[in-house]
Amino acid sequence: MEERFISVFNSHETPTIPQSERDSVRALDCPPRPTIVSISDIHGFLGEARSALLTLSDHPDYDPIVKTDPARRLHWAGGEEYVLVINGDLIDRGPQSGRVVDMVDRLIDEAPRGHVRVTVGNHEMGVLNQELYGWSDWYAGQRSQDERRAFMDAVLDGHVVAAYEGYTVTYAHAGQPEPYEIKTVNDDLIDGVQQLQDKLGEPEATEKQRELLEEHPQVFGFGNEHSRGPGAGITWLDFEYMPSDAPPQIVGHSRHDAPTRRGDVICENVIRSNRREDGGEAVLVETPESITALGRTADGSVDTHTFSFPNRDNSA
Repeated sequence: MEERFISVFNSHETPTIPQSERDSVRALDCPPRPTIVSISDIHGFLGEARSALLTLSDHPDYDPIVKTDPARRLHWAGGEEYVLVINGDLIDRGPQSGRVVDMVDRLIDEAPRGHVRVTVGNHEMGVLNQELYGWSDWYAGQRSQDERRAFMDAVLDGHVVAAYEGYTVTYAHAGQPEPYEIKTVNDDLIDGVQQLQDKLGEPEATEKQRELLEEHPQVFGFGNEHSRGPGAGITWLDFEYMPSDAPPQIVGHSRHDAPTRRGDVICENVIRSNRREDGGEAVLVETPESITALGRTADGSVDTHTFSFPNRDNSA
């Protein structure tokens, strides 16, 4: 049985991320502008995540973002050329949550500062709000107080955020139907985590977690009808409730067979729907000029599809 969670974040050599770099790719001082690669909802399926991230290596038009060592572990290969956004739900469901977290931890330490960004998903919320969620059968619900505190430290240090600003889209695990400020939701996450740390292991912990649903609903909220429903926060809103006029975003959370667009929102949660199939793993690649899906085919090759956005010429 795996015993570690994001306590490995506690050993990061990478310093605290400055607020500007925490929130936006545009704050990174590394010309030319880095390409953003995003993947969501790994859910402990390490092999599928590895296959998705290696699509860049297996396509002639892209430089690799990661490379493998003899033990098949992934290492950073992107220099300052790339930013990797892991768009929530690293854990639970699959058998290798701890190894997925180890992979992410390794990439954070090997990449330049601010070039690996983790957005908090509802399953990471299960670690923060362990008493309230009660997911005792899942990895999130089995983490020790020390591990939970270490994960909270990762949020406070800026390695884990509620949302991240790309060139055209905002990255968040479930997103929001109305425009929102990146700095505000990230500050709200930090404020909530500071309050949770103060009550960690105390009898008042559950009550504090309930209070945060009211105090910061956009970050911590489930929804006003049921979890995932209308009014749900940035980690819980189902793609079903994302209106066609929502602001440009890349989200995960809701399962699809392939990256799926509604209006200017793209959902990239494809790993679980394809894990019993040959192929289907995918990442999204954003540059200042385009957003392209790279997907693994049944024969192991890589296909691309470029999404069109307003005032862009990159239609497909």
